[in-house]
Amino acid sequence: MFSLSVPAMKTATRLLFALTTLGLLPALAACSDNDNDSTPDEAFELKAQSVTPSLVKTMPGFESLQVLPLISSDDKLAESPGFVFGPQPDGAALLRNPAGAGFVLINNHEISQSVSRVYLDKNFKPVKGEYLVDYNGGTTRLCSATLATPEEHGFPIATFLTAGESGAESMVHAIDPLGAADKANTSRRKPALGKASMENAVPLHKQAYPGKTVIVIGEDDTNGQVLLYVSDAPGDLDNGKLYMLKRTNDDPVETNMTTGTSYDVQWVEVTGAKTMTGAQIAAFSTSNSALQLARVEDLDYRKGSAANNREIYFTATGVSQADKVTPVAGKTMWGRVYKLNLNAANPVGPAKLEVVVDGGVDPGKYLVNPDNICVTDNYVYIQEDGDSFYLATDHDGRIWQWGINTPGQRARPMLEMDHRRGDATFNAKYNPTNFPKLSSWEYGAMYDISDLVNTPNTFLVNIHPHTWQDARFRNADGSGAAANTNSEGGQVVIVRGVAK
Repeated sequence: MFSLSVPAMKTATRLLFALTTLGLLPALAACSDNDNDSTPDEAFELKAQSVTPSLVKTMPGFESLQVLPLISSDDKLAESPGFVFGPQPDGAALLRNPAGAGFVLINNHEISQSVSRVYLDKNFKPVKGEYLVDYNGGTTRLCSATLATPEEHGFPIATFLTAGESGAESMVHAIDPLGAADKANTSRRKPALGKASMENAVPLHKQAYPGKTVIVIGEDDTNGQVLLYVSDAPGDLDNGKLYMLKRTNDDPVETNMTTGTSYDVQWVEVTGAKTMTGAQIAAFSTSNSALQLARVEDLDYRKGSAANNREIYFTATGVSQADKVTPVAGKTMWGRVYKLNLNAANPVGPAKLEVVVDGGVDPGKYLVNPDNICVTDNYVYIQEDGDSFYLATDHDGRIWQWGINTPGQRARPMLEMDHRRGDATFNAKYNPTNFPKLSSWEYGAMYDISDLVNTPNTFLVNIHPHTWQDARFRNADGSGAAANTNSEGGQVVIVRGVAK
């Protein structure tokens, strides 16, 4: 069982083995503050590497962005021709060779409950792939994820935190991105981080609260929680305490909060969370008047100073009645983005919460069902999951740019899914059933790789083109699980020129 609380000698021995056998060192976390000293020894040109065309396009005002397809389910990798890049690439991370000779790409594949590892050569070309976790080892859908590193988060070794999201008893997995491909291992779950239908577990930068591990967690449920795990030891995932967010006036109703107002919030400890069931934790949230938010799908912290790192942004995707056009009382339907300012002295001290972007201000024509989120120094990038709840949207799935320093301005659409519905050849491959509804594809992770590839303003973006179906993609992880029947394709693209 992989644990960060093992004795130092055992940890050092294990890490040395991993580095020796794989020739790798961790260097980047998803949407991370990747200001490190590691840059490739040799310059190379980022270029399209995939046989699949980009499935996203730039929006007006962002024409200078360069979108380069990196990998998709159709690509055959030279050193592992049988490998299939699986469906729904969601949470992700990137690592590099310490000698600058190559890179490693880690991806969750949500619907197949798996985690892939793809090796890229020194020119950023995918050459080999395998699975670290398969359907049996994942146990639940694996959604967003964060790579915790020594450099950024103060963890002893790099740890890929991937959240389970298949009901109240799901847990966060701690995966060694450099370890052996122990695909069916189910012992890497961390009950101290709680049980819930979780979307992401995001450790804060080590400078936010020096000497501590502070992880903010989102629950993707109709009555979703914002959770906080706190330990007094860096990298400890087993012995900390779990807390829930609530308003100081005990009002749990989401829509009683509106834009333009800052609300007082506090943390209540979930005593004994490590041994509680998910149902018990959910009941605790109700009895203690915790905020009940409409699907907290992703979270991220602002990059830069320690004060910035204590500024958290998260999405509430929204819920609706069964007709997908009628709101649920007390819940956002179109989705929101919240800002949470943590206490400077104490992570569980009094805090402030506000709504900063609300899709309800212009229903269907603005933000619709935000899912993943990526925060830089000056911007919040909001990825839509438009297939979720609201059918009366007027656009396909977008990534929106919201300026932290211009909070009164509307978010601007930066990228949009490129369905090309008028192209018969394209649709025969990527939408063979001619599914007509707008926003039927969604985004996974968006994260900064600028320093890693020595190219400013460079990000990776994951894409779930749900209508792209091919029997060749089924059971991509090789698990053979009877329930692992999804046959979707997936894509990762490089996007250059993104403002930070």
